[in-house]
Amino acid sequence: MTKVECTNVFVKTSTFSSPDNQFDGAFARTDIKCGEIVEIGIVRRLSNPDNKAFDGMLNPFVFTWSNDLPNYTWAFTSGCAAFYNSGLPNKTNTKMVRYFDEDRFEIYATKDIKSGDELTHTYKSLQWRDAFIPLYESLVES
Repeated sequence: MTKVECTNVFVKTSTFSSPDNQFDGAFARTDIKCGEIVEIGIVRRLSNPDNKAFDGMLNPFVFTWSNDLPNYTWAFTSGCAAFYNSGLPNKTNTKMVRYFDEDRFEIYATKDIKSGDELTHTYKSLQWRDAFIPLYESLVES
């Protein structure tokens, strides 16, 4: 079984960036049909003996890794998955399926994606999604 497969994805400056706030995003290298796998990857859990929450704004490439609430299990991903930006609600083009017991994930296209399109998904953490509200508001205003 392949553990990491991310040849359909590359990383460059996000289309959500502004001249004052440059950051990266993941993009489709090829056309990808709805339902196809975009990326397969593994995670590495972080040691967290004190059960403290990581600050997602200070550690943007660390993600919650369980369905527990509160969630004190954190991990970082392989491949390009850390660079998928949160899309506007109901406008994302990928979905991550997490296999917590196996420390792996699969990302699927939720609609047809054209080569060069930025890949977006809905982050599991509500707090992390809230961090994108100012970005959404600035996009709507422009």
